[in-house]
Amino acid sequence: MKVNLINAGGVSKKIKVGFSWTTLFFGFLPALFRGDLKWAVIILLIEILVGSFSFGIGVSIVTIIFSFIYNKINIKDLIERGYKPASENDRDLLVRQGIIS
Repeated sequence: MKVNLINAGGVSKKIKVGFSWTTLFFGFLPALFRGDLKWAVIILLIEILVGSFSFGIGVSIVTIIFSFIYNKINIKDLIERGYKPASENDRDLLVRQGIIS
């Protein structure tokens, strides 16, 4: 499922809702390529920290955890920056997923 978000300037973004396969396979890189530098750095630092204490095994655990939550984090950050659901269907989807109330 994807949701369309639009800001006051007319810029539209189509964001996947739910599990992030790209984060699962590529870790912090999807956040970096989406221009979400804050979360790219946070994920990378957590991967480095956990990976250094677990001989690299912890990196997999971190990416699995962020795969479940990153898309929700990304949508919430975009909404805080002024993006709104483009249609009533998009808004209903975000309400059903518990992202907005």
